[in-house]
Amino acid sequence: REIVFYSRGDNMWQIIEEIMSEKGMNQNQLAKKMGVRNGIITDLKKGRIKAPSFQLMVKIADALGVSLDIFR
Repeated sequence: REIVFYSRGDNMWQIIEEIMSEKGMNQNQLAKKMGVRNGIITDLKKGRIKAPSFQLMVKIADALGVSLDIFR
């Protein structure tokens, strides 16, 4: 698998969306894999969650199959 580096200028949602696209995953599938309601994903996308908790970030990374480091 090719290693992708994300620009520090990318916001978190852009990174999530790109990884979801690479994996052929939609928002509903992400929410289901994370074990959260779809509204959480919508809130992330719309920037309503400005500083996600560590626990939420772990769920995102696990659901996407990536390291938390990708969001640094």
